[in-house]
Order: sequence, then structure tokens, then C-alpha cells
Amino acid sequence: MDGAVESREEWTLLLWTGFAVLVPVLITLWCSFQRPKRKVQLKDLFRKSKHGWHYTDLFNKPTYCCVCAQPILQGAFCDCCGVCADEQCIPRADITLACKEIMAPLRADGSFNHHWVRGNVPLASYCSVCKQQCGTQPKLCDYRCVWCQATVHDDCKMALSSEGQCDMGEFHSVIIPPQYLHQVNNLRRRHPDEYCKLAVACGSVWSPLLVLANTRSGNNMGEVLLGEFRTRLNPVQVFDLSDITPAKALQLCTLLPPGGACVLVCGGDGTVGWVLDAIDAMKLKGQDQFIPRVTILPLGTGNDLSNSLGWGSGYAGEIPVEQLIRNIMEAELVKMDRWKVQVVSKGNYFRKPKVLSMNNYFSVGPDALMALNFHAHREKTPSFFSSRIINKAVYFLYGTKDCLVQECKDLDKRVELELDGEQVALPSLEGIIVCNVGYWGGGCRLWEGMGDEPYPPTRLDDGLLEVVGVFGSFHCAQIQVKLANPVRLGQAHTVRLVLKSSRMPMQVDGEPWAQGPCTITITHKTQALMLYHSAEQTDDEESSASEAEDKRDHL
Repeated sequence: MDGAVESREEWTLLLWTGFAVLVPVLITLWCSFQRPKRKVQLKDLFRKSKHGWHYTDLFNKPTYCCVCAQPILQGAFCDCCGVCADEQCIPRADITLACKEIMAPLRADGSFNHHWVRGNVPLASYCSVCKQQCGTQPKLCDYRCVWCQATVHDDCKMALSSEGQCDMGEFHSVIIPPQYLHQVNNLRRRHPDEYCKLAVACGSVWSPLLVLANTRSGNNMGEVLLGEFRTRLNPVQVFDLSDITPAKALQLCTLLPPGGACVLVCGGDGTVGWVLDAIDAMKLKGQDQFIPRVTILPLGTGNDLSNSLGWGSGYAGEIPVEQLIRNIMEAELVKMDRWKVQVVSKGNYFRKPKVLSMNNYFSVGPDALMALNFHAHREKTPSFFSSRIINKAVYFLYGTKDCLVQECKDLDKRVELELDGEQVALPSLEGIIVCNVGYWGGGCRLWEGMGDEPYPPTRLDDGLLEVVGVFGSFHCAQIQVKLANPVRLGQAHTVRLVLKSSRMPMQVDGEPWAQGPCTITITHKTQALMLYHSAEQTDDEESSASEAEDKRDHL
């Protein structure tokens, strides 16, 4: 009898144990099957919506649904207007809550209304009426204007009802107002003179900022920056280069007053070159008067052009977007030489030569080999190369490998170098680097070097290229840590390099390839209008303020 009771208890325990294990597994499986279906439904809703919805599994601060006013941990937010909603309220929010309008008419009295969104105001924001802090209560409260970014308390908002004109806030001089685009759209004759007349209402210092971001560059901050800029600017000014080419994005410049636009390129040196090539294409179309000025937010790995223009060696979110816009508004205009690199392969003289544009540098040798190996592995596993630190570590590993293998040795026996038509006798080198900007290799001042008698700084607009040689990967590493100088071969307006035999790694602005016997000719192409940030020093100038001032004078 006792044995039967014990057996029954064992079976009961076994059944409950199985139930306790299986039920969570079944629930998890059911949720796993439902999640893709739910995501497909949300994706379809997001695609049709006027909001710029983004789904998140966890908000990074206390957040309340703008529809039901309940606190939420996960849901969707619009990166244009800031509306937040939980999953069940998203369809209702999409219908009842309007997003930023990129194009809208003025009121009858010629003013423009505030566009208020309730709740989830930025931290440490203050009321425009009573000057007290907003958003301090643990509930959906207070308002923010999506255009001027002004915040007001629920009670104080009534005081603004009679004077509801929005002035676009601190950054009105870089925002394209919705009414401007509405007026342009209604023009019978689209002509630059008409744009200038419409721009009078936008202020005398109006200089719209276009943001072109490459979400695949460097540390993958592009997606975050796109949302930050859409919040503060007109969403029509912000472009994701994974969805639209620079050539199409820059056509917005042709709807603005001539020479008034500024373009912020968020990406690496390759992205900047892509945008500058699109600007050159505008010149070929006869759109010279609409050419914008270009500035850089460095998201890539090397960022030598950004460093040379005073914007630093890399951006990781340490500076608020508001301060970035202020820096752009205060930047100085400089001209930068751009160069044409023509590669004619040996034996293929009747074929069209390979033509590339160069902004930073051309090189053949160990640094190009490192770039080629890095590029090949990044193409295979792009998700692995999502951090600037990892990218530089991989470069270091390939450089260490080349120190042992020396694949580029005896370069002086394989190539001939001519500077302005005069042949240069080469020492025993492994690499040759032709520079247009002051920085190379992720922050090294290559031409100026170090020691008691450093060479004078390079200039971006002098029409000259600086040509140096390196003895190998180990010599490159010594140069980068300031333990050695490169072999200075000279300066020239035209550089010609003949590769007589074998294949060698080459690169232009970080874009590498393996090249057989050929003749390479580098000549001046054009000049680009760039913005130089002189308010703060770049990495290698922190120890001496006088060096930064000298660099600015040369620019």
C-alpha cells in the first residue's frame, strides 16, 4: 500500500516537473513564431506612415505613451517629431498625432504655428514662460515644439496661445522652413532669382544645412545621427546614403539660393570623396552656382581629411548635436585641391584608363597592402568591423604580419618616379606615398615630421603634392609614434609613377586594389569648398596652441 502511494507521488511530481518545464518552452516558442509576424505587420505600418517610426525593445529613459499616457518600456518612437507609443497604440498614434510637415503654407497673418508634442520632453529642459524645469513629474506632461525645440508646462502653454508664432529657434539659420518649400513648389518659374526673393523671409544669414550620413561607416553611429538631425532640422534636409545617392540628395541645393547651402557628410574619407565626386558632377551639369560648402563629421577609421580640416580624428557621440551645428555655423571657408589619378595598364593602351579622384593621398607599398587585406576581410564579414577600435587593431595585425613577410620589398627596383617631369633617384624603399593633406595613417603628420628642424606645414590649396617614401611596415609604425621621419622625395604639381613589373598593392583615399604593370599619372583636377573648424585643436596639436594657429594661417 505504502509503495503504491509513493509511486503515485513520484508520478505526480514528475508530471508537475514536466509541466513546469514544457509550459515556458511552449510560451517561448509561441512568442518566437508571433514576433516575426508582428514585426512584418509593424514594418508594413511604418512603411505607409508619415511618421519616421523606429521600434525599440527598451527605451533609454522613462518614457510615456503619447496616446494612452501609460509608462512604457518598449514600443516605437518617431525620430522626426518625438512621438512615442506602445505597440498597441501605434496605429492610433499614426492617425491622431501629426508628424513634422516638410512643406506647409503660412498662416493668413504670415506667421508660422508652433507644432507641440506632449510629454517625454528632453532632460534638463526649461519652460519658455516661467523658466522652471519641465518634465519633472512622473507622468505624461508638458509640451515641446518640434521646430524651435521650446518647452512649456501644461499650465504655461495657455499663455502662448495668443502669440503662437514659431521662430524655428536657435538654429533657424540652418533649417529649411516648411513654408519656403511650399512657396517654391508653387512657383511658376523656378529660377535662382526667385529663390533669393523667397529666402529674404528666412533671414540675412540663412544657410541651410544638408546632412548626408553613411550608416555603414566606422562605428555605425550613422543611424543615431540621422534621428538626431531629423529632430532638429526639417526631415527633408537629412539623407541616408544607403537609401539615396549623393547625386540625388544634392539636387535639393538647386532649390535653394545660389551658394547658400552647406553639406555635412557623416562618414569616413571614402564617403566624403563620394559626395565631392557628386558635387563635381553638378559642375558638369552647369549647376556651378548651386555648389555647396562641405564639412565633415568623422565616422570612419582613418579620418585624415577630417583631421586636416580641424574636425578631429573620430566622433563617438561625445559632442551634442546642438554643439556640432554651432561649430558648423562658426566654421571658416577654405579651398581644397582635388586630384585626378589616371592608371594606364601596360599593354592596354587602347582601353579606357582607370580614373580616380584623390583628396587625401595615393600610396603603393605596405600601407596599401594593409588596406587591401583589411578591405577583403571586411567584405566577407562586415558585421565584425563595426568598431573603430577593432578596425585599427586589424590594421595593426596586418602591419605586424608584413613586418615579417615584407611582400613589398625592392620597390625601388620595380618603379620609376617622376616629379614635374624630372626622374627621382630612389633609395631602397618598400613604399611611396603621395599626400595632399597634412595627416596620414589615422592621425600622423607625415610631411612635417619631427626633430629639431621639422618641415613647414602642408597647405590644402597650394596645388602641390608632397611625396615621401617608407622603408617598410615597421618604419610606418615608427613614423606614427614619432620615432622616425619618412624619406622626403619632394613636392610637385604633377606626379608620374611607372610600375615596371609584378603586381603591387595600391590605394587612393583608403580604397585599395592590386595593380599589375602600369603608368600612374596624378594631376590637378579642381578645388572644393570646405569648412575648417579652428575653434578647437586637432589631436596632434594639443601640446602647442601656436602650432594650431600656424596651421590656420597656412590654410
